[in-house]
Amino acid sequence: MKNNPELGKEKSSGAALLPFIVFIAIYLGAGLILQARGTEMAFYQFPSVTAMFVAVLVAFGMTKGTLAERFSIFARGIDKEDITTMLMIYILAGAFSSVAAEMGGRDATVNLGLSFIPVRFLAAGIFIIAAFMSTATGTSMGTVGAIIPIVIGIADKGHLSIPLVVGACIGGAMFGDNLSMISDTTIAATRTQNVGMKDKFHMNFLISLPSAIITIVLLLIFGRPDTIVAMQNLNYNIVKVLPYIAVLVLALIGMNVFLVLTIGIFFAGIIGICTGTLTIFTFAQKIWEGFTSMNEVFFLTLLVAGMAELVMHNGGINWLLEKLSRVMKGQKSAQVGISLLTSLIDCATANNTVSIVVVGSLAKTISRKYRIDPRRTASLLDIFSCCLQGVIPYGAQILMCMSLANTYLKGSAALNPTSMIPYVWYCMILFVIALISIFVPFADGFTKKNPWNWEYDCPESDVEEVRKLRAENAELQEEEAEEE
Repeated sequence: MKNNPELGKEKSSGAALLPFIVFIAIYLGAGLILQARGTEMAFYQFPSVTAMFVAVLVAFGMTKGTLAERFSIFARGIDKEDITTMLMIYILAGAFSSVAAEMGGRDATVNLGLSFIPVRFLAAGIFIIAAFMSTATGTSMGTVGAIIPIVIGIADKGHLSIPLVVGACIGGAMFGDNLSMISDTTIAATRTQNVGMKDKFHMNFLISLPSAIITIVLLLIFGRPDTIVAMQNLNYNIVKVLPYIAVLVLALIGMNVFLVLTIGIFFAGIIGICTGTLTIFTFAQKIWEGFTSMNEVFFLTLLVAGMAELVMHNGGINWLLEKLSRVMKGQKSAQVGISLLTSLIDCATANNTVSIVVVGSLAKTISRKYRIDPRRTASLLDIFSCCLQGVIPYGAQILMCMSLANTYLKGSAALNPTSMIPYVWYCMILFVIALISIFVPFADGFTKKNPWNWEYDCPESDVEEVRKLRAENAELQEEEAEEE
């Protein structure tokens, strides 16, 4: 394989990938050992950031040069606009989620949905509520944590299959985790590929929608309860749902994501203060708590970005591309490769955001080599990480649902992860539909109307704006050079 100027490095070494292997071995190995010992939430006991820190030390040790030179390479990976943008979006999304939940928006959204859904359609209704809530809030964990405690008793009294109800909730939660404008997976997928969130949403939606429709039909057919139980009175304040709707609508119309999240934070805060659920001081505290709630993915992204630069410098990316090029013969096989690689990393780390961050830089390189539209690549990264995350028995979503459900259920009725997996229909259907979309590009109409311009690295509709920006930057550089 000839040196690829797009990679920026001439080295090729499989050994350079050792830091990634170390990370997966530590993180996965610790989880397997603790699970064998019966530890609860075994795969979440050894922090991913700590495992990545060890991997970074290995990468430093493998890189030639002085310590200052190695750190310079590491810092170069962090000092990129995409990484800084991703980090800022993370903390703003965390702040919005924290403030909106504290002022009662999350509970109001769940109660509002359940109040309008007949019990005989409960399973399908749970999927829809979870889908809306996770799309609006950007968190699958927050969604299942809010919904499961409310519906599990109703489902049990109505003699509805508990695993089916839980599977519907997980499926809906992963629907929104995959699509939401403020989900950490969306942020990671779009920023690693340098594409707009709205563009990736269009691509994802055309794949997710048929999967959701099929899931809803199946839940309507197989999810009817044996007996109809009266729904308890669920209190809600429609005003408290408005911040979620505002963020969703503003993001969809294309408003800058920083502005969207900032509006959402203060909109939720004002509502909380006016309704008495927040004070100025608790509002400020919840913003800070939201920032710190994203500390794991924040630090993980920093470390991965720096380590990836060291691995690339040592030739690891070139070597991997050489090997993958033997099976990637064109756009379709390359897309399959990206999808399966993302799935495997998610299975190894049990964290869909981690899998996207780890695979992101390599996926971007493959995307440019085979001229795969980056919006398509971002969509594949997000979809396949979420598909697997929803069905692995040691994933946080399934483990949380099991824990919450079992606080209500007793004895032989208690759930285990394997009893829920067969009912997470949405994730399984989405996996199949997404693979089909690679070979039958039914979701590519949007990108064909506005194709990617590889010279300017943006959609055709943005070329003029990018051209002007480049010209302005060139003029500014000339002026600075003249002043010097």
